[in-house]
Amino acid sequence: MIEYRRSIYEWLREDLGWDRNLAELGNILVIGLLFAIALFVIYWGTRRVILTLFKAFSKRTQTQFDDLLLKHGAPRLLSLVIPVVLLNKSTSLIFLDYPRLESVFQTLLWVILVFLIIFIFRSVLRTINEFLKLTVRFKDKPIDSYIQVIMLVLWVLALASILAIVANIEFIKFFTTLGAASAILLLIFKDTILGFVASIQVSINDTVRIGDWITMDKYGADGEVLQINLSTVMVQNFDNTITNLPTFALISDAYKNWRGMTDSGGRRIKRAIIIKSKSIRYLQDRDIAELQKIGLIKDYLKSRQTEISNYNEQHSIDKTVLINGRNLTNIGVFRKYLQEYVQGHSAINKEMTIMIRQLPPTSQGMPLEIYAFSSDKRWANYEYIMADIFDHALAAVPYFDLEIFEFDTRLTSVSAI
Repeated sequence: MIEYRRSIYEWLREDLGWDRNLAELGNILVIGLLFAIALFVIYWGTRRVILTLFKAFSKRTQTQFDDLLLKHGAPRLLSLVIPVVLLNKSTSLIFLDYPRLESVFQTLLWVILVFLIIFIFRSVLRTINEFLKLTVRFKDKPIDSYIQVIMLVLWVLALASILAIVANIEFIKFFTTLGAASAILLLIFKDTILGFVASIQVSINDTVRIGDWITMDKYGADGEVLQINLSTVMVQNFDNTITNLPTFALISDAYKNWRGMTDSGGRRIKRAIIIKSKSIRYLQDRDIAELQKIGLIKDYLKSRQTEISNYNEQHSIDKTVLINGRNLTNIGVFRKYLQEYVQGHSAINKEMTIMIRQLPPTSQGMPLEIYAFSSDKRWANYEYIMADIFDHALAAVPYFDLEIFEFDTRLTSVSAI
């Protein structure tokens, strides 16, 4: 090959009459062009062989891993290694008369080889990431964080290797010097390290998964977790906006995870009607007779009234004063009516808590709270179910001679004047 190279130089020098420098330059260009053509042919052939073998192998296997390797270009990148290595070995033939250019070119090829190895690793890691997300066990785990940590370590090693190659320093000495600067590196990558620690704790403690609905008022996040990576958590809010919050915030700040609700048998309904205190009173016989026309509490009123009458008679209670003895109240009967209505509602989960309870009285009146769980946990359907129940409850209040508290706008206007 050396003799052939010299023959090109001699032909340019003697037959064409070029001067020495121009002949050497032309010689390099001709040899380089021939090598470029040869390496392109080698690359094309290697790529065809590797891709053909990969495609044939992937068709015979049931796993999707090899298909994902093809998707992320690992075989294509792998086919570039052989031409780069061959070119590195051939630099002495191309730059025979230019040792400095040979050294520079070899250094450049080593740098390219380092980048090529990094890209191959990145392709494999992306394949592993996507493959794990297809499995049930790992699809809701923060795999992105671990992949990013591995890639970060690989990039640090790659950049350190490139600096060592360019500076022509032994790797051991270079990394010894780099270790002395570890404090500076820890300061630079502080957020990355905190995010990595947070993602590990989140994964081990299973506090947040991809697909969970979280609420974090500090960062304005209220939606589904789309991605957990090394530095940020991506949340798609209920209005389809995207909020990015620091990964470390998942272990340092307070947030609400709605997974318990979605995993349970229902979504909680917890809302109160405020009854005006002045409208609460005892029921008389004529009131009870009128209320017995309501089907849901007809049997309850009959049995309850019989029980109360027997008690008052046995204890010789003077009923000329209504407060004496035992009595039914309009709010108590209304509470029983709501209990029967909610328990009979088709959209309420009967296996979970159903309760109509009184909350402590306030300056506005007596809160009467409906506490139950809707069977349908989807947001729009949940809101419809809750509205349906309270539409009925609000419309039923006047039948029990009760009043709902409302601010008197006329008094507000007078006081403002």
